[in-house]
Amino acid sequence: MCTLEKRGNIFFLTLTGAGKKDQEHRLNPTLIAAIRAALSEVRSQSVPGSALITQAEGRFFSNGVDLRPGAAAAEEELIAMVDLFRGVVADLLSLPMPTVAAVAGHAAAAGLILAISHDYVVMARSRAVLYLSELDIGMSLPDYFTALIQGKLSSSAARRELALRAAKIGGDAAYDSAEEVAAAAVERVEHGICMYNCTIP
Repeated sequence: MCTLEKRGNIFFLTLTGAGKKDQEHRLNPTLIAAIRAALSEVRSQSVPGSALITQAEGRFFSNGVDLRPGAAAAEEELIAMVDLFRGVVADLLSLPMPTVAAVAGHAAAAGLILAISHDYVVMARSRAVLYLSELDIGMSLPDYFTALIQGKLSSSAARRELALRAAKIGGDAAYDSAEEVAAAAVERVEHGICMYNCTIP
């Protein structure tokens, strides 16, 4: 599901999974609850200078809401999961610290929304893509997805490409390996901590 580790003032939230399917980190009620519990712990333990890095094991950062057979048998269940996930987005946006999504694998659909709910997104150049796969299967976007996209993507052309054509987009920076992504995430939050807490001459 997920783990939370603190190194110095940096919290590392890692999406984990034992099997191949689990490493897609599909968002279901159990994973959503685990992420929200971890974020609550981050908030309660935060001090000035804290930061959060969210990362994931395996090929995927998150492959979105769990739509595998039997996972969301009814439309009502899917709507309920989308509503549950809104809480994760709200938790991330309201954390009183810089946050970075270290995306070393694909972030699709709600996985993209999970990534861009952070202050920064750093990616692996060859292994990671961000896109809205809902469009490929004819799903409409929840209102808070579109509001977040409008808030995070300043270019109207980029918003159209993402939300109307399911174009694949990049993050704030791209790196050649998962190790470089992890290092860049730490560097980015350290810079963010300074922006939050330091006076820069």
